[in-house]
Amino acid sequence: MKTLNRLNTWISCPKPNPQATQKLFCFPCAGGTTSAYSKWHNYLPKDIEINLVQLPGRSYRIEEPPFTEFLSLAKTLASVIKPYLNKPFAFFGHSMGAILGFEIARQLRRENHLIPTHLFAAGSPAPENPIKKPFIHKLPEAEFIAELQYRYNAIPQQIVNNKELMRLFLPCLRADFTMIETYLYTPEKPFDCPITVFGGLQDKAISLDSLEKWRMETNHIFNLEMFTGDHFFLHHPQSSFLQSLSRKLSENVAVVHS
Repeated sequence: MKTLNRLNTWISCPKPNPQATQKLFCFPCAGGTTSAYSKWHNYLPKDIEINLVQLPGRSYRIEEPPFTEFLSLAKTLASVIKPYLNKPFAFFGHSMGAILGFEIARQLRRENHLIPTHLFAAGSPAPENPIKKPFIHKLPEAEFIAELQYRYNAIPQQIVNNKELMRLFLPCLRADFTMIETYLYTPEKPFDCPITVFGGLQDKAISLDSLEKWRMETNHIFNLEMFTGDHFFLHHPQSSFLQSLSRKLSENVAVVHS
């Protein structure tokens, strides 16, 4: 089994690439891990180095307490990521991860005058209203799981049927929903970089209008692309999503070198 080159407990790099001209940092959805992106280096441009962000409370960090306050997590991660921003960089996030990438980018802009070459958001409403109401993070366990399944089809059935796996999985999932449902958006000036938003045509939790509202967060180019699939359309084996992401990253590289 190939061992990831783990930069620190937060960041892993499946395929280190010293010759890369750009880095892509990937942020997970609620309850998610780096495994969702671990093979992406096989499909994206060769001059991109992918860095995967692992949050506490899951995978090899299962023993660590998960964060429950969103902006505290974003500030911590901005500090963690900054030493690795020695090249142009882009951020990609799915669902909660999109808002996380957005707030980390804001933190880096405020403190270090650094901005990504591109912000990519998948399956996420715009930050002003990042999650559907009514909120669910305080629901009893059975209701919490039922609502997750109805809205997002979020938990594979083999995990739902395994009490031990659910015992491990639920704390970080509830903590993540606590973070995103108590997150308070503060207006700031839009970014001077492109924002591309991806959505699933059959995603019951995310409306087209809520994806479109990301447009207000950039003074640059805005793109919205829709794909067949539900909230997890980006993991569908037949999806053309990765082809589109690859094209956008190649465009970034061309701009960086122009």
